[in-house]
Amino acid sequence: MFVPAVLLALSLGSPVTGTVLDPSGHPIPRAAIIVTTPGGAAVGVVFSDVDGNFRIPDAPEGCRLRTSLSGFAPASADCRTDAPVTLTMALSPVAESVVVSATRTDAPTSQVASAVTVFTADEIERRQEPQLADLLRLAPGTHVVRSGAPGSVTSLFVRGGESNYTKVLLDGIPLNEPGGVFNLANLTTENLDRVELVRGANSAVYGSDAMTGVLQLFTRRGTTARPEGHAAVEGGSFSTGRGSAGVAGKTGRFDYSADTAGYTTDNEVPNNAFRNFTLTGIAGAALNDTASLRFVGRLERGKTGVPGQTAFGRPDMDAYSQRHDGTWGVSFDQTLGALRQHASYGLAISHQVSTNLIADPPFTPAYGNSVGAFEFSDFTYDSRSDLRRHRASYQVDGTFATRSAGTHVDTALVDWDGERAELRDVLAGTTVPASRDNVGVTLQHQALWSRVFVTAGVRFEHNDSFGNEAVPRVSGAWFVRAGGGRVGATRVTASAGTGIKEPTVIQSFSPSPYFQGNPDLQPERTRAVDVGIEQRLADDRVRVNWTWFDNRYEDIISLRTDFTTFQAQYFNIGLTTARGMELGGDVALTSGFRGRASYTFTDSEIVESTSDNEAFQPGNWAFRRPRHAGVVGLAWNGSRASIDVSGTFVGRRVDSDFVALVPAMLENEAYQLWDLRGSFRLTQMLSATFAIDNLADSDHLEPLGYPVLGRSARAGLRIRF
Repeated sequence: MFVPAVLLALSLGSPVTGTVLDPSGHPIPRAAIIVTTPGGAAVGVVFSDVDGNFRIPDAPEGCRLRTSLSGFAPASADCRTDAPVTLTMALSPVAESVVVSATRTDAPTSQVASAVTVFTADEIERRQEPQLADLLRLAPGTHVVRSGAPGSVTSLFVRGGESNYTKVLLDGIPLNEPGGVFNLANLTTENLDRVELVRGANSAVYGSDAMTGVLQLFTRRGTTARPEGHAAVEGGSFSTGRGSAGVAGKTGRFDYSADTAGYTTDNEVPNNAFRNFTLTGIAGAALNDTASLRFVGRLERGKTGVPGQTAFGRPDMDAYSQRHDGTWGVSFDQTLGALRQHASYGLAISHQVSTNLIADPPFTPAYGNSVGAFEFSDFTYDSRSDLRRHRASYQVDGTFATRSAGTHVDTALVDWDGERAELRDVLAGTTVPASRDNVGVTLQHQALWSRVFVTAGVRFEHNDSFGNEAVPRVSGAWFVRAGGGRVGATRVTASAGTGIKEPTVIQSFSPSPYFQGNPDLQPERTRAVDVGIEQRLADDRVRVNWTWFDNRYEDIISLRTDFTTFQAQYFNIGLTTARGMELGGDVALTSGFRGRASYTFTDSEIVESTSDNEAFQPGNWAFRRPRHAGVVGLAWNGSRASIDVSGTFVGRRVDSDFVALVPAMLENEAYQLWDLRGSFRLTQMLSATFAIDNLADSDHLEPLGYPVLGRSARAGLRIRF
C-alpha cells in the first residue's frame, strides 16, 4: 500500500481509510487524494496503492477528500471514521491508462515520462486484427515490415532502431530469442486483455533487448462470478477462416480464463498458405488477504509456405517454415505493510523449422525495366532451431512517505535468464549447441508529488557473452497546469537513458567460416534522450502530444568479410543515429465518434558500416525505416453498432532488391493502406462482424520483392453467453 504523507493538519482526528475505483469497480492506483479543511484549504495529499486503497492516519476533524488524476473526473466525499470511504472517479472522454511496463510497477501513464501506447481489450476486439503486428501499425514511432502476406516473417522497428531492439514479454515472461530477435508472424491477439508498448531505452529496468522499447502482452483474466463465454467464426477472401471460443470467470478467491482459436488462409500467391492455432489459459488464486498465486500458459503453432520474392520471378513451390512456440509461467505476489514482493518463473520455448528440399528451376529476376545480371538457382536447406529461455525474477517494492518531500516508491529486483539453444543443419548433419546465463539487478526510485513525478534507476547486468555493464535511466513528468476546462492539464516530460543488447546465438557461437561467431563481441548499445509535452483541451475531449527523440546506436554487430577467401566473422563495427518527433492526437466527439491521428518523422543515418551493399553505405537512411509515417482513424460506437476506418501512411525508404537487378532497386516507394471494420448487434448475445483489409487494393511491395495481400474481406458472427 502507498503509505501516505504526514498531513499538515490544523487539528488531528481519527484515521480515515478508503478506496478509489473507476466506474466498473476496478481499483485506480496512484490517484492523488487531497485532504482539505472544512474551509477548503488543502492540508495534505496521499496516493492510493496498487489496490486503490488509501489511509490517512490523522485526518482533521470535518475534513473533505478530493481525488485528482489526469484522464479521470475528480471525485469528492466527506471524511468519515466509522467506515471506509469509497471514491469513484468517472473516466474522462479521453481516458487515462494504468501501465506496468514503464516501471514494472502499476502507474498511470500521466505519471511516467515514457511515451506509451496502450491497446485495451475493447479496442483489440473492435479492430478485429487476427495478428498482433497489424494492431501495432497504429502506434506512433513504429514501423512494421512483413515479407508479403500474413504468416510471413514480420519485424517491428521502433524509433529508427533495428528489428531486434524491442523487448517482448507475455505477462512478464520474455519471448525474444537470445539476442533480441523476435518474429511477430506467429503471434495473434487472442485472449489479450491489453497490449502496452513503451518507447525509449528501457534496459535500466529490463536489461538486454530493451534498446528502443518494451512490448508487453497481458492475458485476459476472469472477473465475474457468473462464467462468461464467447465464440466467434468468420470467413472471407483467399479461403480465409477464423474461429475462437473461450470462457472466463471468478469464483470466490479463484479466477480463470481459457481460450482456443484457429486461423487459416491461402493468401494470394502459390505456396503461401498460413495455418495457425492458439491456446491460452490463466488461473489465479488469492491465498489470503495479502498473497496470491497465478499460472499462465500460451501455445502458438503456425506453418506457412515461403514462396520468396514473387514480384521478381517464379515462386518457390516447396519451401516452408514452421513454428511451435510455448510460454508457461507462475508468479507469487504478497503485500507486507509498506512492502510488496513479487516472485516469478517463466519458460519460453520455440521449435522452428525452415525447409526447402526440392531445387526449383533457375530463373532470371526481373521487375519493370530492371533485369537480373545473372540467373539465380534454387538451393536446398533443412534447418531446425530449438530455443529455450528460462526467466526467474524476484522484485520488492517499498512505498514510504516524508513530512514534506512527497511519497517515494523504491524498487529492487533481480532477474536470471537461462538461454539454451540448439541449431541443427539436417542436410549437413551438424548441430551447434549454445548456452548462456545472465543476471541483472535493478535499483529504481520513484518520487511522487501532486504535480511532479520523477523516476531514476540503474541496472547492473552480468552477461556470459560480454561480462558486466551498467545501464542508467532517469525521467520526469511535470504538470505545469492541472485540472480540466477549455484549456486543461499541461504535462511536460523528459527522459534520458542507455540500452544494451546481447549478441545472437549465431553471432556468438556459429562455427561456419562464412558467418563465424565471435565469443568476444560486446553488446550493442544505445544512448537515448527524449522530451515531450501533452495538452488536454475542451473538458478532456481532446488530447494532443508531441515528443522529440534523439537516439545513437553504437557497436552494431555486422559481418566483416575477407573477399579473397569469402570467409566472414562478426564484429562490433556499426553506428547509426536516429532523431525525430512523434506527434499525436485523440479526440472524443459527441454521439460516440472518436478520432485519432499520429505522425512520426525519423531522421536516421548510417554513420559507420562495412557492408558492400549500396543500401547500407554511410550517409544512407537506416535500412527499411521510413522518414515519414502516419496513422489516421475515425471510429463510431453506438448502442447496437460500431464502425472503424483507419489509414496507414508510410513514406519512401531505403531498401534493396537483393537479386542484382540492373538498374538496382535501392528505394521502396511510399504507400497508403486503408482498413474498414464494423459490427452490428443482432440480439442481446449475437453480433455480426465484417472487416475489409487494404480497402483501396494497394499493390505496393513490403519489402522489395514481396507483394502485399490485395483487397480482402471477412465476415462472421460473434456470440457472448
